[in-house]
Amino acid sequence: MPGMQMIKVAGHAKFLSHGLKLPAEWQDPSGDPAGKHYGEALKPEEKVAAPKLIPPFFLPHNPNKYHQQACDEVGQIYKDIHDGCLDAIAYAHNMWKVQAKFKDLKIMAVSAIGAPGCLDGPELESLIKNAPMVASWSDGKAKHRDAVAKGVSKCFKDWQSMVTVPGLPWYPAFAAFPGPMAPPMPNVPTPLVACPSAQMAAMTPMTLKSEMDSALDGGLKNEDPTKQYEALHDAIATVVAAAFMLWLPAQQVIGVMGKGPVPSFAPPYVPVGPVVAGDNIPTPGHLAT
Repeated sequence: MPGMQMIKVAGHAKFLSHGLKLPAEWQDPSGDPAGKHYGEALKPEEKVAAPKLIPPFFLPHNPNKYHQQACDEVGQIYKDIHDGCLDAIAYAHNMWKVQAKFKDLKIMAVSAIGAPGCLDGPELESLIKNAPMVASWSDGKAKHRDAVAKGVSKCFKDWQSMVTVPGLPWYPAFAAFPGPMAPPMPNVPTPLVACPSAQMAAMTPMTLKSEMDSALDGGLKNEDPTKQYEALHDAIATVVAAAFMLWLPAQQVIGVMGKGPVPSFAPPYVPVGPVVAGDNIPTPGHLAT
């Protein structure tokens, strides 16, 4: 099963929905002679220009060539940050999937029980920052990348830390096992969505955006009076939340090797009995496929 699939065009549309205009805080000259001179300063072919970036990220205050050019150039920068960060998050999530594992499960007969914290895996922040598609970024782009990485990592960790295994029937053979000790056996494959987390709200667009906003460098915020960074974070958060919710029911939990004693097999001997107080082998790979 692949990891989170990012629908980037949804983020592009979300950014555009903020209706940001360039140049920022622009006001057309008005009155005489400023307004008259401004209208006469442009050649006829410069007064209207079509956007080159589709869909656009910014709208021009005027449809003239120079305002549209600013929208295209700045919009392309934000599009590159948006798309690069989403690719890095998808990359980091795939790296996490390979290393993730369930641990400290309690097995009682057929049921597996896992308390909050039973799903273990690395934090995403460093994986996102060091993803090949964004690792070489510098200056402002690097600050945006780091804010996205920190915000997404915190939200994902909050979700992960509260994942539970609520007595799922993973080991049917353990209901009546003919021996003193049940050897390691894999669980019945189960969608990950069957393992609920009390912190599902951490992976909603609102929470993701809030954490990214909080993590952004203060100097970058001060240089952005129209809060373009909020539109960027909102777009990324919308795509990540949707990708997470699509991945969760599709991801299968497999290969969780359970084992445990069969107390009823001790004297006086009973031919078969259930596993009691069993556990699992916490090796990575339970979400690798």
